Order: sequence, then C-alpha cells, then structure tokens
Amino acid sequence: MSRGAISWAAIFLGVLLWSAIEPKDMTIWWLESAPAIAGAAVLAVTRRRFPLTTLTYILVLLHCVILMVGGHYTYAEVPIGDWVRDAFDQSRNNYDKLGHFVQGFIPAMIAREIVIRLRVFNFAGWRNFFIVCFCLSVAAFYELIEWWVAVLAGESAEAFLSMQGYAWDTQADMWTALVGAVLALLLLGRWQDRQLRAAGYLRQS
Repeated sequence: MSRGAISWAAIFLGVLLWSAIEPKDMTIWWLESAPAIAGAAVLAVTRRRFPLTTLTYILVLLHCVILMVGGHYTYAEVPIGDWVRDAFDQSRNNYDKLGHFVQGFIPAMIAREIVIRLRVFNFAGWRNFFIVCFCLSVAAFYELIEWWVAVLAGESAEAFLSMQGYAWDTQADMWTALVGAVLALLLLGRWQDRQLRAAGYLRQS
C-alpha cells in the first residue's frame, strides 16, 4: 500500500470517527455519511484493478470530508456555515450549497476520467455534454432521495433536507451542482489530462 493510499485512508478514517462521536442526530449522520462510506469502499475494491489519478482521489476525499462534517453537525448547523452567514450578512447557513456544489464538481471529474480511459467518446464536446447531464441527473436523483426520506422519516428529514425555509431549495441545489460540474470541466480538465498522460491512460497530443 502506497504512502498516498495510507494517508488517504488515515484522513478518511480520522474524520469518519470524529464525525461519529456524538453527532447532532445519529439518523442524519448515517444518511449523510453513508455515501462517503460507500464511495471509500468502492475505491478500496477497485484500487488495484482500476486505479484513479491522484487528483481524482484527492477530490473524492474532499467530498467525503464535506459529507461527514455535514453529517456530524447537520448541514444547517455546520459552524463554518454560520461564520460565513454572519460575516457576509446572509439569511441562512449555506454549507449545504457547498455540499451540492461538490456534488456536481467532483463527480464530473470522476466521470471524466472514466469515460476518457474507457474511450467512450471520440469527440470532447459529446463527452462534456454527457458528463454535465450525468452530474445533473445525480443531483436530481439525490433530491428524490431527500423527498423519500422526508416522507419516511418525518421530523428527522428537516435536518437532512436543510431547506431552512427556502421555498426554492430543491431547484437551487440542482443548479449549484450544475454550476459545479461545468466549472470542474473548465478548471481541472487540463490538470487531469496531464495526470492521465503521465500514467499512460491518455495519448500524448
């Protein structure tokens, strides 16, 4: 196991254990942390057969940390979100919007690496269109999950939904994920390409 993998696992497990100690609501902790735990399990299983670039692994870890922090406090009560709200005179804690932004930003880079390495598309325009549509569909499906949880969980759903009285929260969440996906492709595409070429997964141009 490489030093990078050990560091990744140590940070993940450290944050996971911290987040599980006296969380605000244990049900919410499970709901928010489950995707991070599942993602880490998938990476562990595929690490030898389909290793990802360092950039993608770091992004996934960042996403997991954001999820687990939100699970510990509930998204509406994360302290840094309160600080930003007070510092910029906002009407709500917007930590959940950070979560939805990375819900588009980071899956976009995961999907991009996979479709490039599997040579799914010959034209970059179609590849980018597919990635943005994929990320938006993930964001929309997550909103459906939140709806189902709200129906089944009752009171516990309020913290999970983190609407904070905002009537357009669902639409704003999907829009934020869409913006995240587009920005990821624009800002990190070349960086990821360099790592893919260095690993021999992408031909030199």
